[in-house]
Amino acid sequence: MRLSERQNQILEWTSREDALSIEDLSNHFQLSTQTIRKDINALCETGLLRRVHGGVCLPSAIENLSFSTRQVMNAKNKDEIAQAVADQIPDGSTIFLGIGTTVGSVANALLKYKNLRVLTNNLKAAAVLCNNQNIDTHVSGGRLRHSDHDLVGVETIRFFSSFKADYAIVGTGGLDPTYGMLDFKPDEAHVTQSILENSRKKILVADNTKWNRPANVKVAPFKDLDLMVTDQLPDDNTRVQLELSKLKIKECSV
Repeated sequence: MRLSERQNQILEWTSREDALSIEDLSNHFQLSTQTIRKDINALCETGLLRRVHGGVCLPSAIENLSFSTRQVMNAKNKDEIAQAVADQIPDGSTIFLGIGTTVGSVANALLKYKNLRVLTNNLKAAAVLCNNQNIDTHVSGGRLRHSDHDLVGVETIRFFSSFKADYAIVGTGGLDPTYGMLDFKPDEAHVTQSILENSRKKILVADNTKWNRPANVKVAPFKDLDLMVTDQLPDDNTRVQLELSKLKIKECSV
C-alpha cells in the first residue's frame, strides 16, 4: 500500500494525540466523513491505526507495526533522511547499521561508496549492500525475527561488542521529549544500546511519525546521541528540549 499525502498527515497527527475522532479529521481536512472513513479504513486494515469508538488511535504499546507497513510510511521523507546521513559519512569508515526501515534506506544511500566496512543485524540493509562488492559487509548472528527482518539476542549484542565503529546509525520505535529513544521490545532495545556503546559518533534517524508513539521500553536519552536526522520536529518546545540536551539536529523536510 502506498500512502497518500493525506493519509501520512493523518498518521502524523494521530502520533501526537491519544485518539482522533472522525469528526475532528473531517473538519480539519474539510472533507466528508465518508471520505475520511475510507482513509481510516485503509490505515486500519494495514495495522497503522486502530479503531476506537467514533475514531482512531495508534496501535498497541507492546507491538510495533509490521515491517511491510513501516516501509510505506513516509517513504519519501525516509529517503531524504537517508541521503542526508550518507552525506555525513566519509569513505573508509566503519559503520554500525541498526534495525528499522529508515536504516534500511540509509543502506541504499551508502551504495555509492567504494570503501566502507558495515556491520549490521538488519537483513534488509545487508541485502541492499550485496549490490556493492566494495563494501565489506558483516552480518551478526542471533535470533531471526521474521516479521522485522532482523536479528536480536545475546549473539547479536556480542557481535557489536567485538568492534569499535566510527559511526552508529540507528532507528527507534518511538521518541519522547523526556525519555528520548524508546522501543517496543527489550531485545531490540538491548541491541541498539550495544551499538551505541561501541561507536564513536552516534546518529539517530527518525521521521516525525515516531514522536509520542506508544513504545514503552527505554533505549537511550537524547544526551547520549551526537546527531539526529529527521524530516521535521513536532514543535518548538521539542526543539528547545533537544537543544538543551546538546543534541545536534538536521532537518530535511521534503
